Amino acid sequence: MHNSEPLVQTWRWYGPKDPVSLQDIRQAGAKGIVSALHHIPHGEVWPLDQILTHKSIIEESGLTWAVVESLPVHESIKVRNSQSEFYLNNYRQSLRNLAKAGLKTICYNFMPVLDWTRTNLAMPLDNGGTALSFNWVDLAIFDIYILKRKNALDSYSENIRSKIDEQYRSYPEGGLEDLKNAILLGVPTEELVTISSLENSLDVYNELGKEGLFENLFHFLRSIEATCEEEGILMTIHPDDPPYPILGLPRIASNLEDLQYIYEQVNAKFNGFCFCTGSLGAGANNDVPAILDHIGPRVYFAHLRNVSKDPMGNFHESDHLDGDVDMYQVMKKLVALNQKSESPIPFRPDHGHQVLDDLNKETIPGYSAIGRLKGLAELRGLELGILGSSQK
Repeated sequence: MHNSEPLVQTWRWYGPKDPVSLQDIRQAGAKGIVSALHHIPHGEVWPLDQILTHKSIIEESGLTWAVVESLPVHESIKVRNSQSEFYLNNYRQSLRNLAKAGLKTICYNFMPVLDWTRTNLAMPLDNGGTALSFNWVDLAIFDIYILKRKNALDSYSENIRSKIDEQYRSYPEGGLEDLKNAILLGVPTEELVTISSLENSLDVYNELGKEGLFENLFHFLRSIEATCEEEGILMTIHPDDPPYPILGLPRIASNLEDLQYIYEQVNAKFNGFCFCTGSLGAGANNDVPAILDHIGPRVYFAHLRNVSKDPMGNFHESDHLDGDVDMYQVMKKLVALNQKSESPIPFRPDHGHQVLDDLNKETIPGYSAIGRLKGLAELRGLELGILGSSQK
C-alpha cells in the first residue's frame, strides 16, 4: 500500500464559542478540523443528531472534521468502579454514533483526573510573547500549600525542596490563585477540576497504582475492541502530559516502554497512538524520533510542538522548530510513515505562543490563532521540503 497524499494539515477547534473561527482556520491554511462535543458531560452518550450538526457546521465552512479529540474516558472507567460498565456501554454507543457520521479516528487519554498540566499559562518570552510552561517548584507549592497532600514534600528532590520557601515568598498577590487555576484547568472549554475532586481521587489512585491503571486501560480497550473493529474505528491514546507522575497520580503513557506495553498487550489494529512530540519531549530520557521508529505503524494522528527543558526538568513550549525535539527527524519519519499508510495521517500544530495581536485578545491558553498559524506554516514548509528532496 502506497499513499501519494501529503499529511493532512488540521487545527483544533473548540466549537462555535472558540475565539478562533472556522474562517480564521481556513485562512491559516488548515484543511481538517480536530474537534469534540465539549458541552456534553463526560460519560454521557454523544447523540447522533448533535454529532451531525457539529459536522455540518464544519463542512459548511469548507473544512472537514478529520479527528475527534477527545471522546473522554469517564473516571469510573479509569478506576473501574461499580459504574464502569454503564459508562463503557455509553462509550461504545458514542463510538457507533460517530462511525455513522463517518468519524473514524478518535483521540483520548487515560490520565487520572487532570488533562495536560502546566503551572504558568503565560510565561513571558524574550520577544514579548508568552508561552505555556511547567515548573517543578511551582507544582510542589501547589501540592503542599493548596492541595495539602499528605507527605507531599517526600515526592520532590532535595534540589526542588531547597527552592520552595523562597519561591513561595516571592509570589505576588493573587499568585497562588493563578497557580491553582493553571494546574486545575484541564480541557480549556470545560469546567475546572476542583480541589475536592482531586483529593477524593488521590486515595483511589494510590491504591490502584501504575499496574492497576494499566490493567484498567487494557480492560477499556478490550471492551471497545469489537465495536471499533466492526465500525472501522482507530483509537489513538495521547501520551501523558507531562510524562511523569505528578501529585501522587500514576502515569502509564509516558515513554517508549509504556507505549510498547500498550501496543503489545492489545495487539490489534484499532489500538493506536496520538504521537504528541511535546508531551513526550518533556521527558528527559525520551528520544522522540526513536520512539516514532518503534510505534510508527500504529501512529494514526500527530500533535507536533516543541519544548525547551532545563537541567531541573522544568520546561516551556518553544517555537515548533526550535526546542529539544528534533522536529526535522520527526517530520522525516512521519512523512515516510504516511507514504506507507492506507490513508493520509492527520497532524496539527499543537499549542502556540501568544504573540502579536493575540496578546490583546481573550484566547484559550495554548490555542491562540497567530502562534498556531506560525507553527502550522513552519511545519508545512518542513514537510514540503522533505517531500521535495525525496522526489528528486
